[in-house]
Amino acid sequence: MKKTNIVDLSRKIPIFPLTGAVLFPGTQLPLNIFEPRYVQMIDDALASPGRLLGMIQPYKPNQESSNKSLKKVGCLGRISSFNEAEDNRYLITLSGVVRFEVEEELQVTTPYRQIVADYDKYSGDLDTQNLDGIDRSKLLALVKRYLEHRKILADWEIIKQTPTEQLINYSGILVPFTPEEKQLLLEARTLITRGHALEALYQSYIFDLSGEKSDQLH
Repeated sequence: MKKTNIVDLSRKIPIFPLTGAVLFPGTQLPLNIFEPRYVQMIDDALASPGRLLGMIQPYKPNQESSNKSLKKVGCLGRISSFNEAEDNRYLITLSGVVRFEVEEELQVTTPYRQIVADYDKYSGDLDTQNLDGIDRSKLLALVKRYLEHRKILADWEIIKQTPTEQLINYSGILVPFTPEEKQLLLEARTLITRGHALEALYQSYIFDLSGEKSDQLH
């Protein structure tokens, strides 16, 4: 597949503000779209050349998505698959492309919101990610301890075979961290800094759940 170039991406994008939902470059996020304004957004996105939209969290958890206050950083996604349900819903899969900063929100006539996205700070998302400095065995040990303490059932063989980049990024999507913690991971400048932040989060949860120090894992 041809590598995505920043200059080829539209800077004017529709956005889907949703508390607790984050998308990372190279990951996939399934979404159930049923609100009429967002059904129209998907209609319009599917009719556009890039099938692009931005996922972003509202500034305050659970606030109305029409509220003007947004987090500063979101992630551009491409609709990679979709199914139309009979009750006027879309079941879509959004594939993460590159993170963006909100440059400005536009005054629009569409029922959904649109922004001007600035991709410059996160242009490195489109390059091969550097994994140096990430201790995979330590990260896996933390994931295992976390799952055990939370009594979360998971296929450990699949987790062990998951590439390190996906192990880090899908933790930010699938693990029930708080919206603020998910945003912290999203805004980490590099995969390495995200990996270290993720380790710290896992350690803090393990410590809270067990009362034991978890920073000695190797």
